[in-house]
Amino acid sequence: MDCDVDLLVVGAGPTGLFAAYYAGFRGMSVAVVDSLPEPGGQVTAMYPEKMIFDVAGFPEVRGRDLVDALVAQAGQYDPVYLLGRHARTLSEVEGGLLVGVGEHESVRAGAVLVTAGIGEFSPRPLPAADGWIGRGVVHFVPELSAHSGQDVVVVGGGDSAFDWALALHPVARSVALVHRRARFRAHPGLVRKVEELGVPLITDAEVAEIRGDDSGPREVELALSGDRRQVLPAQAVVAALGFTADLGPIESWGLELDKRTIRVDTTMRTNRERVYAAGDVAAYPGKVKLIATGFGEAATAVNNIAVVLNPDAHLFPGHSSNMG
Repeated sequence: MDCDVDLLVVGAGPTGLFAAYYAGFRGMSVAVVDSLPEPGGQVTAMYPEKMIFDVAGFPEVRGRDLVDALVAQAGQYDPVYLLGRHARTLSEVEGGLLVGVGEHESVRAGAVLVTAGIGEFSPRPLPAADGWIGRGVVHFVPELSAHSGQDVVVVGGGDSAFDWALALHPVARSVALVHRRARFRAHPGLVRKVEELGVPLITDAEVAEIRGDDSGPREVELALSGDRRQVLPAQAVVAALGFTADLGPIESWGLELDKRTIRVDTTMRTNRERVYAAGDVAAYPGKVKLIATGFGEAATAVNNIAVVLNPDAHLFPGHSSNMG
C-alpha cells in the first residue's frame, strides 16, 4: 500500500503513538510504521505485563494498559498503521520526503519523525533451544495466561528474567530461574522479591538440552558446575538473555549518529531537512531516557513540524483543554 501523509512516524512505541495523537490534534494526517506486528515497541515486545512507575499521572501502570491507552488516544485521528514493515530508504521529493516501506511500498510524507527507540532488536539466542523457538521456548511473554498451570524455566540473570519470574509465579504451576553465573545483573531489590516467593534460583548452570515431543517441551536438563546434571520439569522456557540492537536501514539515511542514537537540535530536528527524532533514539546534551521525556520531545517535534509544513501555523497551538 502506498500512501501520502503529512507526517510519517517511524516507530510505534509509546513516543511514536503519542506523536501520532499529537500530530492528529494539530490537524496532520499520519502514518506509523514499525517492524513489529503490533503497536507498543519494546513495551509490547519485552514487558507488557510489567508495571511502569515513572509515567506522569499514573502511580503505576501495566505496560500493556499504557499501550492500549496510547493507541486509543491516537485513534481519535485515525492514523494509518504499517506494521510488520521496515522503513528502508529515504529520499527527497518535491514538497517532502519519500520513504520506502517493506519490499514494494512507499510513503510520501511532508516530514518524518523517527521514534525508533533502541532500533531493531533481536533476542540473544539460547543454544539449546534450536528447533524449539515458538514451540515452547519464547523470548518474551505477551500473555501470562498462556503459561497458566505450566512448569516454566526462566533463563537469564538480568532484570527481564526476574521480571518474568515475578510475573509468572502466581500464574504458572512452578517457576525456576537458571543463570550461568553465580551473580545476577538484576537489581538487588528485584532479586530479593523473587527469592522471597520461594522461586528456585539455580546458578552456575546452563541449559544443556530441552526434551519433549510434538506438543512441546517436557523437561530441561541443566549442566551444573562439577559435571553435575539436574533435570527440571518444563512445558515452557523463557530465554531472557537480552538482545542486540541497531538502527537497521535508518543508518544509511545520512543522519548524524552517535552509536545507536540520532543527534538533534532543540527543535528535535536532525541534520536533514524535514527529518526529526524523539524518544530514546534522539540524542542531545543532558538527555534523560524516560518514557515521559519521549512524550515531551514528541510534542516539541510535532509543533515544529507543523510550522515547517505550514509557515502560517503557530508553533504553540494552545492547550488541548481549551479545545473542547
